[in-house]
Amino acid sequence: MTHIAVIDYGMGNLRSVAKALEHVAPEATVEVTGDPERVRAAERVVFPGQGAMPDCMRELDRRHLRQPILEAAQSKPFLGLCIGLQMLFESSEEGPTPGLGVFSGHVRRFPDDRMFSPAGQRLKVPHMGWNEVRQSGKHALWSGIPQDARFYFVHSYYVQEHDSGVGAASTHYAFDFTCAVARENVFAVQFHPEKSALPGLALLGNFVHWKP
Repeated sequence: MTHIAVIDYGMGNLRSVAKALEHVAPEATVEVTGDPERVRAAERVVFPGQGAMPDCMRELDRRHLRQPILEAAQSKPFLGLCIGLQMLFESSEEGPTPGLGVFSGHVRRFPDDRMFSPAGQRLKVPHMGWNEVRQSGKHALWSGIPQDARFYFVHSYYVQEHDSGVGAASTHYAFDFTCAVARENVFAVQFHPEKSALPGLALLGNFVHWKP
């Protein structure tokens, strides 16, 4: 039976993520855990989160989860969600705390001087609501999900990757930005698949059966 660890470091609504995984994979064991050894024991790891990146990083270190997360990102199917995407990068404008550095690049705040629609209307930050996701190419986690499917976003920051070829999808809010990255056994998204109806459930189901 597949053992999936949903990492609990005290930030975010982890139960909704776990319930969505249980729905798409009733045969799996889904465990919400902050125990470093349980994370190491899991066959698949989901790294969600909400809130401010410096607070999240501080909690990861306080709970001794940094190393187990880095090990998982090197060795097993790994899915980052929302802040779980941003923390995989090197740094963030949200604060001076370094990220995990799994991906090269930085996390930027939506700039006030660019937040306008094509009609000139001011766009709100945070970016909140449903938006179309443009897949950059084929990937196992996009299987069965149509191009430009809509996913649910809540965020004020976005990733700006430095490595070419890791961008797995983009979306448009004032401008195009990367909303998913992928490399080897790691896949991470800015949106919330657990809140994204059928496309989100399809992505989670694909993750459960993914063999990178």
